Amino acid sequence: MKKVILMALLLQGVLMGAVLKKVEVNGVEIPVIFEQEKELPIVSMQVVFQKSGSIEDGNLSGLAKMSAKLLNQGTKSLGNVGFATKLEERAIRFGVHSGVETMAMEISSLKDQFEKGVEIVKGVFEEPNLTPQTLQKIKVTTLGYLSRKENDYDYIASINLKKLLFKDTPLENPSDGTVDSIQKITLEDIEKFLKKHLVLKRVIAVIGGDIEWEEAKKLLKNFLSPLPTGELEPLPFYNAKDYEKEKVIPKEEIEQAYIYFGSPYYLKLSSEELYLSRLAMFILGAGGFGSRLMEEIRVKRGLAYSAYGFARVNKSHSYFSGYLQTKLSSANEAKEIVKEVIKEFVENGATPKELEQAKKFILGSEPLRNETLSQRLSRAFREFYADKPLGWSKKELEKIEKVDLKTLNDFIKNHSEIIKLSFSIVKK
Repeated sequence: MKKVILMALLLQGVLMGAVLKKVEVNGVEIPVIFEQEKELPIVSMQVVFQKSGSIEDGNLSGLAKMSAKLLNQGTKSLGNVGFATKLEERAIRFGVHSGVETMAMEISSLKDQFEKGVEIVKGVFEEPNLTPQTLQKIKVTTLGYLSRKENDYDYIASINLKKLLFKDTPLENPSDGTVDSIQKITLEDIEKFLKKHLVLKRVIAVIGGDIEWEEAKKLLKNFLSPLPTGELEPLPFYNAKDYEKEKVIPKEEIEQAYIYFGSPYYLKLSSEELYLSRLAMFILGAGGFGSRLMEEIRVKRGLAYSAYGFARVNKSHSYFSGYLQTKLSSANEAKEIVKEVIKEFVENGATPKELEQAKKFILGSEPLRNETLSQRLSRAFREFYADKPLGWSKKELEKIEKVDLKTLNDFIKNHSEIIKLSFSIVKK
Protein backbone atom coordinates (compact mmCIF):
# COMPACT_ATOMS: atom_id res chain seq x y z
CA MET A 1 0.00 0.00 0.00
CA LYS A 2 2.81 2.39 0.91
CA LYS A 3 4.54 1.76 -2.43
CA VAL A 4 1.32 2.54 -4.29
CA ILE A 5 0.99 5.85 -2.39
CA LEU A 6 4.61 6.75 -3.09
CA MET A 7 4.25 5.93 -6.79
CA ALA A 8 1.15 8.15 -6.96
CA LEU A 9 3.04 10.98 -5.33
CA LEU A 10 6.00 10.59 -7.65
CA LEU A 11 3.69 10.57 -10.67
CA GLN A 12 1.95 13.68 -9.33
CA GLY A 13 5.35 15.34 -9.05
CA VAL A 14 6.13 14.56 -12.70
CA LEU A 15 2.79 15.84 -13.95
CA MET A 16 2.31 18.88 -11.74
CA GLY A 17 5.66 19.81 -10.25
CA ALA A 18 6.89 23.30 -9.51
CA VAL A 19 10.12 24.34 -11.23
CA LEU A 20 12.80 26.85 -10.32
CA LYS A 21 13.21 29.73 -12.76
CA LYS A 22 15.01 33.06 -12.67
CA VAL A 23 14.17 36.54 -13.82
CA GLU A 24 16.52 39.52 -14.01
CA VAL A 25 15.20 42.83 -12.69
CA ASN A 26 17.42 45.94 -12.79
CA GLY A 27 20.53 43.75 -12.89
CA VAL A 28 19.46 41.51 -9.98
CA GLU A 29 18.70 37.81 -10.57
CA ILE A 30 15.47 36.88 -8.77
CA PRO A 31 14.71 33.20 -8.02
CA VAL A 32 11.18 32.27 -9.11
CA ILE A 33 9.22 29.15 -8.17
CA PHE A 34 6.75 28.53 -11.00
CA GLU A 35 4.03 25.98 -11.69
CA GLN A 36 1.51 26.07 -14.50
CA GLU A 37 -1.94 24.61 -13.86
CA LYS A 38 -4.77 25.17 -16.33
CA GLU A 39 -7.60 23.38 -14.50
CA LEU A 40 -8.97 26.71 -13.27
CA PRO A 41 -8.57 30.20 -14.85
CA ILE A 42 -6.82 31.54 -11.75
CA VAL A 43 -3.34 33.00 -11.20
CA SER A 44 -1.63 33.68 -7.88
CA MET A 45 1.66 35.31 -7.02
CA GLN A 46 3.63 35.74 -3.83
CA VAL A 47 6.67 37.96 -3.39
CA VAL A 48 8.64 37.03 -0.28
CA PHE A 49 11.23 39.37 1.24
CA GLN A 50 13.88 37.45 3.18
CA LYS A 51 15.15 38.63 6.56
CA SER A 52 12.30 41.14 6.73
CA GLY A 53 10.15 39.83 9.59
CA SER A 54 10.05 40.50 13.31
CA ILE A 55 13.64 39.31 13.71
CA GLU A 56 14.48 42.74 12.24
CA ASP A 57 12.35 44.75 14.69
CA GLY A 58 15.32 45.97 16.70
CA ASN A 59 14.25 47.93 19.78
CA LEU A 60 10.70 48.44 18.46
CA SER A 61 8.90 45.10 18.72
CA GLY A 62 5.98 44.96 16.33
CA LEU A 63 7.68 47.17 13.72
CA ALA A 64 7.66 44.51 10.94
CA LYS A 65 3.99 43.72 11.48
CA MET A 66 3.05 47.40 11.63
CA SER A 67 4.94 47.93 8.35
CA ALA A 68 3.01 45.06 6.75
CA LYS A 69 -0.29 46.48 8.03
CA LEU A 70 0.54 49.86 6.52
CA LEU A 71 1.25 48.27 3.14
CA ASN A 72 -2.22 46.69 3.32
CA GLN A 73 -3.66 50.22 3.42
CA GLY A 74 -2.99 50.78 -0.27
CA THR A 75 -1.43 53.83 -1.90
CA LYS A 76 -1.21 57.48 -0.93
CA SER A 77 -3.09 58.75 -3.98
CA LEU A 78 -5.94 56.23 -3.84
CA GLY A 79 -6.15 55.90 -0.07
CA ASN A 80 -7.25 52.70 1.64
CA VAL A 81 -10.87 52.87 0.43
CA GLY A 82 -10.06 53.77 -3.18
CA PHE A 83 -7.37 51.09 -3.36
CA ALA A 84 -9.63 48.41 -1.86
CA THR A 85 -12.49 49.39 -4.19
CA LYS A 86 -10.33 49.00 -7.29
CA LEU A 87 -9.36 45.49 -6.18
CA GLU A 88 -12.86 44.45 -5.15
CA GLU A 89 -14.34 45.54 -8.48
CA ARG A 90 -12.14 42.94 -10.14
CA ALA A 91 -12.33 40.29 -7.38
CA ILE A 92 -8.57 40.61 -6.80
CA ARG A 93 -7.25 39.29 -3.48
CA PHE A 94 -4.30 41.13 -1.97
CA GLY A 95 -2.52 40.95 1.37
CA VAL A 96 0.81 41.57 3.07
CA HIS A 97 1.87 39.37 5.98
CA SER A 98 4.90 39.46 8.26
CA GLY A 99 6.38 36.45 10.05
CA VAL A 100 9.50 36.01 12.14
CA GLU A 101 11.93 35.80 9.21
CA THR A 102 10.05 37.05 6.15
CA MET A 103 7.48 39.49 4.85
CA ALA A 104 5.24 38.28 2.02
CA MET A 105 2.98 40.08 -0.45
CA GLU A 106 0.25 38.00 -2.13
CA ILE A 107 -1.95 38.67 -5.17
CA SER A 108 -4.48 36.29 -6.74
CA SER A 109 -7.34 36.69 -9.18
CA LEU A 110 -9.03 35.31 -12.26
CA LYS A 111 -6.62 35.06 -15.17
CA ASP A 112 -8.17 37.93 -17.16
CA GLN A 113 -7.85 40.34 -14.18
CA PHE A 114 -4.38 39.36 -12.98
CA GLU A 115 -2.36 41.79 -15.11
CA LYS A 116 -4.55 44.67 -13.95
CA GLY A 117 -4.19 43.50 -10.34
CA VAL A 118 -0.41 43.51 -10.62
CA GLU A 119 -0.49 47.05 -11.98
CA ILE A 120 -2.73 48.29 -9.14
CA VAL A 121 -0.67 46.63 -6.38
CA LYS A 122 2.59 47.87 -7.92
CA GLY A 123 1.51 51.29 -6.63
CA VAL A 124 2.13 50.07 -3.07
CA PHE A 125 5.86 49.97 -3.89
CA GLU A 126 5.79 53.34 -5.66
CA GLU A 127 3.74 55.35 -3.15
CA PRO A 128 2.83 53.45 0.04
CA ASN A 129 0.10 55.08 2.13
CA LEU A 130 2.55 56.64 4.58
CA THR A 131 0.34 59.25 6.23
CA PRO A 132 -0.23 60.17 9.89
CA GLN A 133 -3.92 59.21 9.55
CA THR A 134 -3.05 55.74 8.26
CA LEU A 135 -0.53 55.14 11.02
CA GLN A 136 -3.01 56.26 13.68
CA LYS A 137 -5.65 53.91 12.27
CA ILE A 138 -3.43 50.82 12.40
CA LYS A 139 -2.14 51.81 15.84
CA VAL A 140 -5.69 51.93 17.20
CA THR A 141 -6.55 48.49 15.81
CA THR A 142 -3.25 46.99 17.00
CA LEU A 143 -3.60 48.41 20.51
CA GLY A 144 -7.16 47.08 20.63
CA TYR A 145 -5.88 43.65 19.62
CA LEU A 146 -3.18 43.73 22.33
CA SER A 147 -5.77 44.83 24.89
CA ARG A 148 -7.91 41.79 24.09
CA LYS A 149 -4.85 39.55 24.37
CA GLU A 150 -4.43 40.55 28.03
CA ASN A 151 -7.09 37.94 28.83
CA ASP A 152 -5.86 35.33 26.36
CA TYR A 153 -3.95 33.03 28.69
CA ASP A 154 -2.57 30.85 25.90
CA TYR A 155 -1.09 33.96 24.30
CA ILE A 156 0.39 35.13 27.61
CA ALA A 157 1.95 31.75 28.38
CA SER A 158 3.27 31.46 24.82
CA ILE A 159 5.01 34.86 24.63
CA ASN A 160 6.53 34.39 28.08
CA LEU A 161 7.92 31.01 27.04
CA LYS A 162 9.67 32.69 24.10
CA LYS A 163 11.08 35.27 26.53
CA LEU A 164 12.55 32.44 28.60
CA LEU A 165 13.91 30.40 25.70
CA PHE A 166 15.38 33.29 23.70
CA LYS A 167 16.41 35.78 26.35
CA ASP A 168 18.77 38.49 25.10
CA THR A 169 18.00 37.79 21.43
CA PRO A 170 15.56 39.48 18.99
CA LEU A 171 13.27 36.46 19.39
CA GLU A 172 12.39 37.23 23.01
CA ASN A 173 10.11 40.10 21.95
CA PRO A 174 6.52 39.44 20.82
CA SER A 175 6.17 39.90 17.07
CA ASP A 176 2.86 41.74 17.62
CA GLY A 177 4.66 44.27 19.78
CA THR A 178 3.67 45.65 23.16
CA VAL A 179 1.47 48.61 24.05
CA ASP A 180 4.59 50.65 24.78
CA SER A 181 6.47 49.71 21.59
CA ILE A 182 3.46 50.26 19.29
CA GLN A 183 2.87 53.72 20.73
CA LYS A 184 6.51 54.63 20.05
CA ILE A 185 6.55 53.60 16.37
CA THR A 186 6.61 56.60 14.00
CA LEU A 187 6.07 57.04 10.27
CA GLU A 188 9.82 57.55 9.95
CA ASP A 189 10.46 54.17 11.61
CA ILE A 190 8.15 52.39 9.14
CA GLU A 191 9.52 54.29 6.15
CA LYS A 192 13.06 53.38 7.14
CA PHE A 193 12.08 49.72 7.66
CA LEU A 194 10.39 49.49 4.25
CA LYS A 195 13.27 51.24 2.50
CA LYS A 196 15.76 48.73 3.90
CA HIS A 197 13.68 45.55 3.43
CA LEU A 198 11.61 46.00 0.26
CA VAL A 199 14.58 45.48 -2.02
CA LEU A 200 15.37 43.18 -4.93
CA LYS A 201 18.19 41.25 -3.29
CA ARG A 202 15.78 39.96 -0.62
CA VAL A 203 13.11 38.72 -3.05
CA ILE A 204 11.99 35.17 -3.71
CA ALA A 205 8.98 35.07 -6.08
CA VAL A 206 6.35 32.33 -6.31
CA ILE A 207 3.84 32.32 -9.16
CA GLY A 208 1.48 29.71 -10.55
CA GLY A 209 -1.83 28.92 -12.20
CA ASP A 210 -3.24 29.42 -15.68
CA ILE A 211 -0.33 31.40 -17.04
CA GLU A 212 2.59 30.81 -19.42
CA TRP A 213 6.12 31.33 -18.10
CA GLU A 214 6.95 34.13 -20.54
CA GLU A 215 3.87 36.06 -19.44
CA ALA A 216 4.67 35.45 -15.75
CA LYS A 217 8.24 36.62 -16.33
CA LYS A 218 7.02 39.84 -17.99
CA LEU A 219 4.58 40.58 -15.14
CA LEU A 220 7.21 39.96 -12.48
CA LYS A 221 9.73 42.28 -14.16
CA ASN A 222 7.10 45.01 -14.31
CA PHE A 223 5.88 44.47 -10.74
CA LEU A 224 9.33 44.48 -9.15
CA SER A 225 10.82 47.27 -11.28
CA PRO A 226 10.17 50.07 -8.71
CA LEU A 227 12.28 48.32 -6.05
CA PRO A 228 15.88 49.36 -5.35
CA THR A 229 18.69 46.81 -5.39
CA GLY A 230 19.40 46.88 -1.64
CA GLU A 231 21.30 44.27 0.32
CA LEU A 232 20.59 40.93 2.06
CA GLU A 233 22.61 40.35 5.22
CA PRO A 234 23.14 36.81 6.55
CA LEU A 235 20.34 35.57 8.80
CA PRO A 236 21.68 34.90 12.34
CA PHE A 237 20.88 31.65 14.16
CA TYR A 238 19.85 31.47 17.81
CA ASN A 239 19.72 28.37 20.00
CA ALA A 240 17.13 28.21 22.78
CA LYS A 241 18.42 28.45 26.35
CA ASP A 242 19.03 25.20 28.23
CA TYR A 243 18.87 26.59 31.77
CA GLU A 244 15.54 24.93 32.80
CA LYS A 245 13.78 27.96 34.24
CA GLU A 246 10.17 28.51 35.20
CA LYS A 247 8.05 31.64 34.96
CA VAL A 248 4.62 31.77 36.63
CA ILE A 249 2.20 34.52 35.67
CA PRO A 250 -0.50 34.85 38.37
CA LYS A 251 -4.10 35.63 37.38
CA GLU A 252 -6.68 35.76 40.16
CA GLU A 253 -9.73 35.19 37.95
CA ILE A 254 -8.32 32.11 36.21
CA GLU A 255 -9.98 28.69 36.56
CA GLN A 256 -7.35 26.50 34.89
CA ALA A 257 -3.59 26.34 34.62
CA TYR A 258 -2.10 27.05 31.20
CA ILE A 259 1.21 25.25 30.92
CA TYR A 260 3.64 25.94 28.05
CA PHE A 261 7.02 24.23 27.95
CA GLY A 262 10.06 24.32 25.72
CA SER A 263 13.71 23.38 25.37
CA PRO A 264 16.60 23.57 22.90
CA TYR A 265 16.48 21.43 19.78
CA TYR A 266 19.79 21.30 17.98
CA LEU A 267 18.59 20.72 14.44
CA LYS A 268 18.97 23.06 11.48
CA LEU A 269 16.43 23.59 8.70
CA SER A 270 19.07 22.43 6.21
CA SER A 271 19.64 19.13 8.07
CA GLU A 272 19.38 15.81 6.21
CA GLU A 273 17.71 14.34 9.34
CA LEU A 274 14.49 16.34 9.27
CA TYR A 275 12.56 13.23 8.21
CA LEU A 276 13.66 11.50 11.43
CA SER A 277 12.58 14.54 13.43
CA ARG A 278 9.19 14.38 11.75
CA LEU A 279 8.70 10.78 12.87
CA ALA A 280 10.06 11.36 16.38
CA MET A 281 7.89 14.41 17.05
CA PHE A 282 4.77 12.73 15.68
CA ILE A 283 5.28 9.92 18.18
CA LEU A 284 6.18 12.18 21.10
CA GLY A 285 3.56 14.88 20.88
CA ALA A 286 2.48 16.07 17.43
CA GLY A 287 0.33 13.09 16.50
CA GLY A 288 -2.66 13.75 18.75
CA PHE A 289 -4.27 10.61 20.14
CA GLY A 290 -1.66 7.87 20.25
CA SER A 291 1.23 10.26 20.92
CA ARG A 292 3.11 9.83 24.19
CA LEU A 293 2.12 13.14 25.75
CA MET A 294 -1.57 12.74 24.93
CA GLU A 295 -1.67 9.13 26.11
CA GLU A 296 0.06 9.75 29.44
CA ILE A 297 -1.58 13.06 30.33
CA ARG A 298 -5.11 12.73 28.96
CA VAL A 299 -5.90 9.07 28.29
CA LYS A 300 -4.22 7.44 31.30
CA ARG A 301 -4.60 10.19 33.90
CA GLY A 302 -7.36 12.47 32.63
CA LEU A 303 -5.41 15.59 33.59
CA ALA A 304 -6.01 17.58 30.40
CA TYR A 305 -8.25 17.69 27.37
CA SER A 306 -5.19 17.73 25.12
CA ALA A 307 -1.40 17.83 25.30
CA TYR A 308 0.96 18.44 22.43
CA GLY A 309 4.66 18.76 21.67
CA PHE A 310 6.30 19.98 18.46
CA ALA A 311 9.68 20.68 16.91
CA ARG A 312 9.95 24.26 15.67
CA VAL A 313 12.73 24.16 13.10
CA ASN A 314 13.39 27.48 11.37
CA LYS A 315 16.24 29.09 9.50
CA SER A 316 17.03 31.50 12.34
CA HIS A 317 16.18 29.32 15.35
CA SER A 318 15.02 25.86 16.39
CA TYR A 319 13.41 24.62 19.58
CA PHE A 320 11.04 22.05 21.03
CA SER A 321 7.80 23.26 22.62
CA GLY A 322 4.43 22.05 23.80
CA TYR A 323 1.40 22.99 25.84
CA LEU A 324 -1.57 21.76 27.85
CA GLN A 325 -4.33 23.05 30.11
CA THR A 326 -5.23 21.38 33.38
CA LYS A 327 -7.03 21.96 36.67
CA LEU A 328 -5.28 24.32 39.08
CA SER A 329 -4.93 21.50 41.60
CA SER A 330 -3.12 19.23 39.11
CA ALA A 331 -0.73 21.78 37.55
CA ASN A 332 2.37 20.52 39.36
CA GLU A 333 1.52 16.89 38.66
CA ALA A 334 1.00 17.58 34.95
CA LYS A 335 4.29 19.47 34.76
CA GLU A 336 6.19 16.56 36.32
CA ILE A 337 4.56 14.07 33.95
CA VAL A 338 5.68 16.15 30.97
CA LYS A 339 9.25 15.93 32.25
CA GLU A 340 8.98 12.17 32.84
CA VAL A 341 7.45 11.41 29.45
CA ILE A 342 10.09 13.35 27.52
CA LYS A 343 12.95 11.91 29.59
CA GLU A 344 11.70 8.35 29.08
CA PHE A 345 11.25 8.96 25.36
CA VAL A 346 14.83 10.16 24.96
CA GLU A 347 16.27 7.30 27.01
CA ASN A 348 14.27 4.41 25.51
CA GLY A 349 13.04 5.73 22.17
CA ALA A 350 9.98 4.69 20.20
CA THR A 351 8.41 1.24 19.98
CA PRO A 352 8.00 -0.78 16.76
CA LYS A 353 4.24 -0.19 16.89
CA GLU A 354 4.66 3.59 17.29
CA LEU A 355 7.04 3.74 14.33
CA GLU A 356 4.66 1.73 12.14
CA GLN A 357 1.68 3.93 13.06
CA ALA A 358 3.65 7.12 12.43
CA LYS A 359 4.78 5.86 9.01
CA LYS A 360 1.23 4.91 8.03
CA PHE A 361 -0.19 8.29 8.99
CA ILE A 362 2.53 10.42 7.38
CA LEU A 363 2.62 8.44 4.14
CA GLY A 364 -1.16 8.04 3.99
CA SER A 365 -1.96 11.71 4.60
CA GLU A 366 0.67 13.14 2.26
CA PRO A 367 -1.58 13.28 -0.86
CA LEU A 368 -4.00 15.52 1.08
CA ARG A 369 -1.20 18.03 1.59
CA ASN A 370 -0.62 18.42 -2.15
CA GLU A 371 -4.10 18.57 -3.61
CA THR A 372 -4.14 22.25 -4.50
CA LEU A 373 -1.79 24.49 -6.43
CA SER A 374 -1.22 26.73 -3.39
CA GLN A 375 -0.21 23.71 -1.29
CA ARG A 376 2.29 22.55 -3.89
CA LEU A 377 3.76 26.02 -4.37
CA SER A 378 4.05 26.48 -0.60
CA ARG A 379 5.89 23.20 -0.29
CA ALA A 380 8.21 24.08 -3.15
CA PHE A 381 8.95 27.45 -1.51
CA ARG A 382 9.76 25.73 1.81
CA GLU A 383 12.15 23.38 0.03
CA PHE A 384 13.94 26.24 -1.72
CA TYR A 385 14.03 28.36 1.43
CA ALA A 386 15.62 25.45 3.31
CA ASP A 387 18.35 25.23 0.63
CA LYS A 388 16.96 21.93 -0.66
CA PRO A 389 16.28 21.07 -4.31
CA LEU A 390 12.65 21.17 -5.45
CA GLY A 391 11.11 17.73 -5.01
CA TRP A 392 13.08 17.05 -1.82
CA SER A 393 9.87 16.26 0.08
CA LYS A 394 9.29 13.20 -2.09
CA LYS A 395 12.77 11.91 -1.25
CA GLU A 396 11.96 12.38 2.43
CA LEU A 397 8.87 10.21 2.02
CA GLU A 398 11.02 7.46 0.56
CA LYS A 399 13.36 7.74 3.55
CA ILE A 400 10.42 7.65 5.98
CA GLU A 401 9.13 4.47 4.38
CA LYS A 402 12.53 2.77 4.71
CA VAL A 403 13.61 3.99 8.16
CA ASP A 404 14.24 1.30 10.79
CA LEU A 405 13.68 1.50 14.54
CA LYS A 406 17.39 1.62 15.47
CA THR A 407 18.05 4.60 13.18
CA LEU A 408 15.09 6.49 14.64
CA ASN A 409 15.98 5.71 18.25
CA ASP A 410 19.61 6.65 17.74
CA PHE A 411 18.38 10.02 16.45
CA ILE A 412 16.11 10.45 19.49
CA LYS A 413 18.93 9.65 21.93
CA ASN A 414 21.20 12.12 20.18
CA HIS A 415 18.74 14.91 21.02
CA SER A 416 18.73 14.67 24.79
CA GLU A 417 18.73 18.50 24.90
CA ILE A 418 14.91 18.43 24.75
CA ILE A 419 14.95 17.19 28.36
CA LYS A 420 16.22 20.62 29.49
CA LEU A 421 12.73 22.07 29.81
CA SER A 422 11.66 25.56 30.78
CA PHE A 423 8.05 26.28 31.76
CA SER A 424 5.79 29.28 31.32
CA ILE A 425 2.65 28.86 33.42
CA VAL A 426 -0.43 31.04 33.89
CA LYS A 427 -2.38 30.09 37.00
CA LYS A 428 -4.01 31.47 40.14
